[in-house]
Amino acid sequence: MVGALGVVFGDIGTSPIYTLQTVFNPGDPHPVPVSTENVYGVVSLVFWSVMIIVTVTYVLLAMRADNDGEGGIMALITLLRRWSGQRGARAAGILAALGIFGASLFFGDSMITPAISVLSAVEGLKVVEPSLGEAVVPITAVIIVVLFLVQRRGTAAVGRVFGPIMIAWFLAIGACGVIGITDHPEILKALSPAYAAGFLFGHFGTAFFALAAVVLAVTGAEALYADMGHFGRRPITRAWLFLVFPACVLSYLGQGALILADPHNISSPFFLLVPGWGRWPMVLLATAATVIASQAVITGAYSVTSQAAQLGYLPRLRIAHTSESTVGQIYVPWINWLLMVSVLTLVFAFRSSAALAFAFGMAVTGTITITTLLFFYIARAKWGTPRWLIGVGAALLLTVDLLFVAANLTKLVHGAWLPLLIGLTMFTVMTTWQHGRELVTAERARREGPLDEFIEELRAKEATTLRVPGTAVFLNRGKETAPLAMRANLEHNHVRHNQVVILALTTEPVPRVPADQRVTVDGLGYADDGIVHVTAHVGYMETPDVPGILAALDPASTEGPLQLDEASYFLSTIELRRGAAPTMAPWRKRLFIATSYITADAAEYFGLPRDRTVIMGSHIEV
Repeated sequence: MVGALGVVFGDIGTSPIYTLQTVFNPGDPHPVPVSTENVYGVVSLVFWSVMIIVTVTYVLLAMRADNDGEGGIMALITLLRRWSGQRGARAAGILAALGIFGASLFFGDSMITPAISVLSAVEGLKVVEPSLGEAVVPITAVIIVVLFLVQRRGTAAVGRVFGPIMIAWFLAIGACGVIGITDHPEILKALSPAYAAGFLFGHFGTAFFALAAVVLAVTGAEALYADMGHFGRRPITRAWLFLVFPACVLSYLGQGALILADPHNISSPFFLLVPGWGRWPMVLLATAATVIASQAVITGAYSVTSQAAQLGYLPRLRIAHTSESTVGQIYVPWINWLLMVSVLTLVFAFRSSAALAFAFGMAVTGTITITTLLFFYIARAKWGTPRWLIGVGAALLLTVDLLFVAANLTKLVHGAWLPLLIGLTMFTVMTTWQHGRELVTAERARREGPLDEFIEELRAKEATTLRVPGTAVFLNRGKETAPLAMRANLEHNHVRHNQVVILALTTEPVPRVPADQRVTVDGLGYADDGIVHVTAHVGYMETPDVPGILAALDPASTEGPLQLDEASYFLSTIELRRGAAPTMAPWRKRLFIATSYITADAAEYFGLPRDRTVIMGSHIEV
């Protein structure tokens, strides 16, 4: 629970800093007037939005749909792919595409969260010392740069202090909320759903536009689900129900009471709720909490990138594991620097958390709606939940989700376009890469030719082929075709090694593969030719280690012990060129080829020793 508090709840736990302030922001293009009725209605709407979306949709429902313990929208996509062959393949394909768009929106969330969170915390300086207002943006930029610079060191060491800091944070905001409630206990009436319903239906014009800011209270809900694989469903559920949810609700109620006492408090109700003597410590604690919130989504972006690459939606990127004990703690340099530049751009472009709030809601609502939709499909396909129950549950929850989406669309010209643009860009990149990869794979298979025919050809040329001592490992994409590098070595050099291992790495739609299911060895029909085919199965959360996989093989299955200390590794690389065939639109061909340039070095990715790795190239037109 302590670990989950330190990583999972940073985003949603810092939402009280800016949610009510944004709702009543006079600079909003659709401002909510400050009145007793509206304050009760907004606070009630915040409470029931958190209850329905976070507690019901995510904690009680979505977190039950796990992929071997892993959660998040990418886990839902793998579940869809697994079940699409059994029923509703067409519908599953459409929903999987929606899921990819939801994952794409998460990249927008990963850029906006650090900017809005750290900005909102540092803006507390204006409450403590108004003369420091001009320093907010520079201080925020420095904090963000430091945050991204330390990513390569990993979160293992820092993670040990995350939990206690967040516990102190939730206790502090809960205590401040109690102070506000004590001064105006009538605010507790806002817990009744009658006030939320009355505000929504009685003042629909005002309430509808308010939803675009109310959704900020549920930002970070996806993190509860996405990080389930690291901590488990039970610790996250308990931490939410027993500490995070009560603390956030108390803070919202206390801020509502403060606004009722004096409408001028809408300028910064969170920090004004804190007693004067505690505001400096609260600014420091809020900054630490928002850094943790930023850390959570940055790490989430690494995980989504890694899983997307394993599933074939992005090229293989260089990934560094930063913890020997926690597999999920990874560092992706290319994504890290992309996020840092993007976050700094947002900070200097928007310059305030209120301005960024309009953009933030769109990313959140889009991801939540898609997650809800995918969950109900899984509930029907995997568990056989009755159609009437699916219909009732989906109708209720999707109505709430779509109301939030519609409200945020009204902010399209005020910043909501930003996450949509980021999402559409990432969606285009991911789907283009998947389609281009399929085209290249098909052409490559044609050139490689069937593996069984190649083995027969090799035996037929045994008399004219020189056998050299040692072990050669040829990495290949599967068992059906011959490695291009091995075919070239035979045709041009007329040599082969005494021991040849053709290794195919298969990424399974599960996070991790058990050791006893890791490899399959095939002698390819002959037990005396020194050629074997090894299929290694890895999960989409794992990084392949080819020498480690080969070292674990039984010598009896590989026609003798492999000489791994002196083995040569052969890679077949492909240079992509734009061709005239109408396989994709010209701009998508350019995008596919450009995306291929960020592919990680294959030798490093597979853990191959560079001094014994031979790379042989070819080119393919797309």
